[in-house]
Amino acid sequence: MNLLKDNIPYLFRKLALPASVGMLFQTLYNIVDTFFAGKISPEALSALSKSFPLYFIIVATSIGVTVAGTSLIGNSIGENNKKNVLYYFTHIIIYGIIVSFIVAFLGLNYSEKVFYVMESSQEVTNLGLQYTNIIFSGSIIFISVVALNSLLHAEGDTKTYRNILILTFFLNIILNPILIFGFLFIPPMGVKGIAVATLIAQSIAFIILLIKVLKNNRVKKITIEYISPKFLFFKNIFFQSMPIIVSICAYSVAATIVFTYVGMSGEYAAAGYGAGTRIEQVVLLPVLGINTALISIIAQNFGAKNLDRIKETYFTAIKYAFFIMVLSGTLVFLLAGLITSFFSNDLQVIDYGTRYLKISAFVLPAYPIFFLSNGFFYGFKKIRKCND
Repeated sequence: MNLLKDNIPYLFRKLALPASVGMLFQTLYNIVDTFFAGKISPEALSALSKSFPLYFIIVATSIGVTVAGTSLIGNSIGENNKKNVLYYFTHIIIYGIIVSFIVAFLGLNYSEKVFYVMESSQEVTNLGLQYTNIIFSGSIIFISVVALNSLLHAEGDTKTYRNILILTFFLNIILNPILIFGFLFIPPMGVKGIAVATLIAQSIAFIILLIKVLKNNRVKKITIEYISPKFLFFKNIFFQSMPIIVSICAYSVAATIVFTYVGMSGEYAAAGYGAGTRIEQVVLLPVLGINTALISIIAQNFGAKNLDRIKETYFTAIKYAFFIMVLSGTLVFLLAGLITSFFSNDLQVIDYGTRYLKISAFVLPAYPIFFLSNGFFYGFKKIRKCND
């Protein structure tokens, strides 16, 4: 693929479809976790649901790192600035490691307080901490995976990460029941098993991605010069990633507030709401896949000063995403009860989840404007050129 010359709709099909499939399996991964938590108990399902705003801090940081890496590396590729490509790649790796330690510190020290803020019972809080403590301990693995992948996305390769996400999905299906309920010499871990399964799968993803990236022709040219920290590159990465991280973390804060009020109606209400949000994530996947393609295409074309292609890219993305969301919203509204029953047999949990999804269905068509407009500016972000 040539992101600077190929037909825009063709590029969206080639880039967005693999990205969407990859994200589908990433979200199905989370749904599998939610499914097995429901098999443990409604309290375990509530604990995993309430851990989502905390886990979203890792998600927000990961998105910030990968978008910063994709846009800055992509701009450099479009400008044919080979040295900056390598500088940004090495510095995004170092930056990802630094922020992962900050995220781990915050998660390990403040998660318990957040669970109490969400009106959680002592049982749900304990179950939630069993999950979040392990997840935050592995922050460096999560963030390093997306930092490595930013180079591939900048080059237009969305298939590698898709394949890795499919692999980890199937690993999760195998590992979850074994670690949760025990098997042979492996003792039952309960909710801890869900977190351990995630950590094992992410570690395998990291190893595969690292091997793939080390074979990249650009990476083979890295010398000690590119690894030596340079303030200007860190500054550009920081100002490209931090607005994204902060804005997405604001969603995490909003989710915490929502769970606080939902929790006042009981843990079953929180369980139903949590199940509903998992379905909402699946429905949004095509938009996120289109957004990934949008950033990759715009980043390179901005670097090459192809402004007409940038405009065409944005409006093509909006058109595709809006149509998909209208169709998805209709299906969610009609099938809300059936979908929610997949996560729990409890009628109360199903009722809460169904009511949430029927309201959410009307909001879905608005998401393309929000996500894709943000993606437009992430890819279009004007960066300060570095002196060689």
